[in-house]
Amino acid sequence: MRPLRVLFSAPTERWAEWETPLREAFQAQGLQVELATAFDDPASVDYIVAAPNGPVRDFSPYSRARAVLSTWAGVESFLANPTLTQPLTRMVDPGLVEGMVEYVVGHVLRHHLGMDAHIVNPEHRWEPTPPPLARDRRVAVLGLGALGGAAAEALARLNFAVSGWSRSPRDMPGVICHHGEAGLRAVLAQAEIVVLLLPLTPHTDGLMNAERLGWLPRGAVLINPGRGALIDDEALLAALDSGHLAHATLDVFRTEPLPAGHPFWTHPRVTVTPHIASETRPSSAARMIAENIARAEKGEPLLHLVDRERGY
Repeated sequence: MRPLRVLFSAPTERWAEWETPLREAFQAQGLQVELATAFDDPASVDYIVAAPNGPVRDFSPYSRARAVLSTWAGVESFLANPTLTQPLTRMVDPGLVEGMVEYVVGHVLRHHLGMDAHIVNPEHRWEPTPPPLARDRRVAVLGLGALGGAAAEALARLNFAVSGWSRSPRDMPGVICHHGEAGLRAVLAQAEIVVLLLPLTPHTDGLMNAERLGWLPRGAVLINPGRGALIDDEALLAALDSGHLAHATLDVFRTEPLPAGHPFWTHPRVTVTPHIASETRPSSAARMIAENIARAEKGEPLLHLVDRERGY
């Protein structure tokens, strides 16, 4: 029996950091794999490990491929590709989750403690006003999937008063869970700090528009490490300019890299971070990919299979 043929489709510079972890992960699963960045016959490929910005744009020649395994958590660009008809899995990986939790907790604590005023204090103001305790700070997490759920639970363990919102009902310890449009308004209306960790779908594109930003209490803070298109940029700038929102910490944007002339760069109430909240780490992500291919070869269901109707 010939080895499985696995195609790696990602920007050229990523091959060096992925090749060894993938080979080691396949070996650990007992898989005989021929791994390459190209094959002469696309129809001979069994699986495709792909980044959305990889070189494969037309998936139709890969007629034998049993699955496309994304190296990213976000799969909206794959779903917009009509040639990708193979089963598609999204990346859910312990390293990805840990990185996101660290980013969210760090920036929630930063805003909760008012650290910016102490770090940048050119007038040497002495204002010994302590922040409230975490139990008195209302934090909302929109999106309670693998990333959002882990972030919400971590914040709850730090004793924050955490509310969560998702499209479908959820139940998790320490988090008051809501769903549906009425639930979204209830969550936003009391949130002092909001974290966006929703997938980008037709239902969530532009979710945080002028109306919904207006549901937030005056002085609220918005943190977005999820997807840039969750926010209406003009509405956010207007809410910041009016003082309705105190600050926005943004890690993702509609256009990346964020254009040099974009007003987010210079706005005094915006912090820009360059899409660093949670990067896929090949050392741990490769193990998840190998496990999924091993499951498929044993006839078991793929993990983290994307529901094309829901968009994630």
